[in-house]
Amino acid sequence: MKKHHLIFITVLAVIILFYKEFIALNLGIFGIFLSILTFIQTKSEFRSKTFLTLFVTSIFSSFAFTWFGDAISFVAVLVSVFLLRFKGTYPKLKPFLYIEILFLNLFTFLGGVFNTKQWYEKPKENKSFGKKLITFILIPGIFITIFLCIYSAGSSHFDNFFSEIKLDFSFFQIFILAVIGFYIGFIFWNFGVERFIFKQNHYLNDNFSGLVKIQKPTFSFLDIDSERTSGLISFSALNILLLIFIATYNYEQFFEVTKSADGLSAETHERVNSVIMSIVMAILVILFYFKREFNFDQKAKSLKISAKIWIVLNAVLVISASLKNSEYIINYGLTYKRLGVYAFLTMALIGLIFTFIKIQNKKTNAFLFNKMFWASYGLILVCSYINWGGIITSNNIRRKDFAENYHLVSINYNEKILLNYAEKTGNSEMKKQLTERIESYQKESFLSKILYYEFIKIEKPNSK
Repeated sequence: MKKHHLIFITVLAVIILFYKEFIALNLGIFGIFLSILTFIQTKSEFRSKTFLTLFVTSIFSSFAFTWFGDAISFVAVLVSVFLLRFKGTYPKLKPFLYIEILFLNLFTFLGGVFNTKQWYEKPKENKSFGKKLITFILIPGIFITIFLCIYSAGSSHFDNFFSEIKLDFSFFQIFILAVIGFYIGFIFWNFGVERFIFKQNHYLNDNFSGLVKIQKPTFSFLDIDSERTSGLISFSALNILLLIFIATYNYEQFFEVTKSADGLSAETHERVNSVIMSIVMAILVILFYFKREFNFDQKAKSLKISAKIWIVLNAVLVISASLKNSEYIINYGLTYKRLGVYAFLTMALIGLIFTFIKIQNKKTNAFLFNKMFWASYGLILVCSYINWGGIITSNNIRRKDFAENYHLVSINYNEKILLNYAEKTGNSEMKKQLTERIESYQKESFLSKILYYEFIKIEKPNSK
């Protein structure tokens, strides 16, 4: 299929799926449609293991959105489908460059549209799309319309039959959807990659290429020996400082009593923020020292050992912060934010592990960014596949201080659990609110449905 065919098919799909509908099941179908079409359009030699994995995750992410229809599954579908398209077109480009390509094309859309020679291939003679449109649709449509008028005039039943058919089209909405569909389709099927992006790809390799060159100092006023010595002194001092911080940090959080919930909340968030900032700075310092040929410095063994010790100590700090968050959850229950703390700490720990591998295996700085990109994508996928609202409610419902109204209003996709709870506790008001909410979702048209609510059985008002 040619580019302009794919773009117009995308426009048609957007109009069919989203006309007079909310974003729900239709977006999941659209994601599956684009994934399958991308798979078909991708050359067989480009269908690598990574591409096939992305194809599977795109399909699963689309199903996740049909089930939940929330923000995180929306991001998962968007990222998965575009990654699949980019990987199937330029498989050798690093994933960080895909972000750059996407943003460039989002803002250069208008310039690309007017360059019709680049995306609209002129049809060969006797194979024009316009000719096919006239042949198969326009001419037969004119004849059918004429004879409908003739037959309607000759038969009252025939006329009544067609007069009862009401065509309620919003041409403005169709036009808006067509514009949106064209924008999505054009960027998706016809994204451009500038030459400078291909040149950047070389600098994002995980491994150093070629022979190791002579080491050069970062600053002109310091020689390489001075820089190495400064690094060793810095990491040694930072290790001592971090040890003191870990000791005071753990003493404050485990031995000093915080009575109020607000105090414990503020304390937890402040300490987690400090930990995350500490780790980000730690990784940046390591990237500063272990760059280019410095990774192969035979005289830097002590520096490497000091850096590895610092990484391990930062990992201990992450574990301490996670224990504090666990204490907070034990005392006051689960929330989205407290789960988010675990997510951020997990990403911090993964970053430290990849930093350790970078030093140990003499990898480039780009290695760390490439790995963290895929780790972030994996986190998005995990978050989109799991019903966190259900987990939060299931955990908190066992507590004596279970906040009914909070879970009814602020937590999503827990209606099934709350319905059972309302029946057991005899809370008729909660049951009524839940039933009305579920019914409102179940009454939506097919393409606007969220499948989660379709599998919840509720008592109908007229049933006894």
